[in-house]
Amino acid sequence: MSGGWAALDPGRQKCGLVRTDASGAELVDLLICSPREAWDWLQHWQHQAPLQGVVLGDGTASGPWQQALAELEPAVPVVLQPEAGSTLAARERYWQLLPARGWQRLLPRGLRLPPRPVDDLAAMVLLEAHLGARFKRLPAP
Repeated sequence: MSGGWAALDPGRQKCGLVRTDASGAELVDLLICSPREAWDWLQHWQHQAPLQGVVLGDGTASGPWQQALAELEPAVPVVLQPEAGSTLAARERYWQLLPARGWQRLLPRGLRLPPRPVDDLAAMVLLEAHLGARFKRLPAP
């Protein structure tokens, strides 16, 4: 059985991590976690059903991840994806997928800040860029 795709927006303190179903069409996991937890999840997913690939943001924290992912068993293709602008794109995607309510609707879109970190959505944006498709919804909490 083949797993889906995973994407990682690496950070020193926290990482955004997402995984798709086997078809790559639906998100099944959307996480913000420590680098250690992100590594544990990637290993778990890889052993559960080998991933089709891992999309990795190419920012400053990506070097150690490239080395670690090269040692993942069974081997998994790693695709470096440019991270420039991913946080702003993640904020935009937040409001597209979770439209503003109440008084927030009155603010211009550019002035709205999501009420939570968007590292997971930054990983999703990296994956969307690689796959050339947008996810229509987020997984159920």
